[in-house]
Amino acid sequence: MRFFDLFSMAFSGIFVHKNRSILTVLGIVIGITSVTAVMSIGQSAENLVVGEIQRFGPSNVFVLPGRQPNGPTDVAGTLLNDSLKLKDFEDMQKKENIPEAQHVIPYVFGFVSSSFGSETYDAMMIGSTDYAQKNFDLSVQDGRFFDEVDVEQKDRAVVLGSKIKDELFGNAQAIGEKIKVKDQKFTVIGVLAPEGQGSFVDFNKAIIGPYTSVQQNILGAKYFNRIIVDAVSVDAVPGVIRDIKTLLRNNHNIDDPEKDDFFIQTQEDLADRIKTVTSILTVLLASVAAISLIVGGVGIMNIMLASVTERTKEIGLRKSLGATNNNILFQFLLEALFLTLTGGFFGIVFGALLTWGLTEVAQKFAGIILEFSLSTTGIILALFVSISIGIGFGLFPALKASRKNPVESLYYYD
Repeated sequence: MRFFDLFSMAFSGIFVHKNRSILTVLGIVIGITSVTAVMSIGQSAENLVVGEIQRFGPSNVFVLPGRQPNGPTDVAGTLLNDSLKLKDFEDMQKKENIPEAQHVIPYVFGFVSSSFGSETYDAMMIGSTDYAQKNFDLSVQDGRFFDEVDVEQKDRAVVLGSKIKDELFGNAQAIGEKIKVKDQKFTVIGVLAPEGQGSFVDFNKAIIGPYTSVQQNILGAKYFNRIIVDAVSVDAVPGVIRDIKTLLRNNHNIDDPEKDDFFIQTQEDLADRIKTVTSILTVLLASVAAISLIVGGVGIMNIMLASVTERTKEIGLRKSLGATNNNILFQFLLEALFLTLTGGFFGIVFGALLTWGLTEVAQKFAGIILEFSLSTTGIILALFVSISIGIGFGLFPALKASRKNPVESLYYYD
């Protein structure tokens, strides 16, 4: 029997009970939609985070306090958060210590409550040098960014994110006004241009000032949360890392590298870690979503078994006219495959539409620049799963149909 004839019979067999077939396919559609959407959103989120990391540039070296965490449950590394002192920062700025460093940028930060008149707003306050503007690629919409003189004189000058400016001042002019942060008055010298919410810091809701002033007046701390060293080139990064380790170990009297109270990361390290984490989360979420595919597969088996029983007379007649067991087997397998592939196709389409819809919602309502990205891996996985379900859950009903005795089937026909 020709394949075309088998395909035609399988196609006709499905449409005998169109409503039942549609409801059966629906389970597959929901499962494939979920898997495709989860993997695509995971890829979009990964692109967002990696893009934020790349804002710093490939020549940046990140120095963090504490011991490097070895896993999600490792909290020992987070206990030492005050190991980067002012002396460390000052020594890093000396050319004789790190010859291939062109900029050393300290960062301190903490959550604070800011106010102007009767308006209040909770924000993250960041203290750094004037180079932070270039480091984070920030644009000033009104006024100016603070400079070296502001840092040296510990001026109480701040630059506001666009969201904070709108909340505290509305349409009124903010430049030159004084806001209160922890009962300390700071003069607004600049307002940042609005930007999409990043994965690390939402600068629309941040207050940025000289680290000297933020440390002294707000945080009351003499250490840094981060120090970023900008190497002269990407090729110079390994040498810069080596010099930083030597300097900090000498400053902290550390002989054993295993006892380091700091750790170093590069853009590549951060990107790799983010990709690993997002990949694991995506696989876990996709696995949970894929459970619905098992339900869909059971539905496929159910409708195929019911179809075999209802068409016993047809099977007996066809066998009496010369159809072999393999002909019957392939016909019912084709029916199962057609159902699952149809569900897979529509699941991919709906998954793509759902992903696009979620990215649009994230951009318009949450301000997160989550670009639409359709996971090729998700599509391939969806097709593979569809075929596997069709064969796996359709094989038993197909075997049952092919092994029916033609005489008994004809008797059932009578």
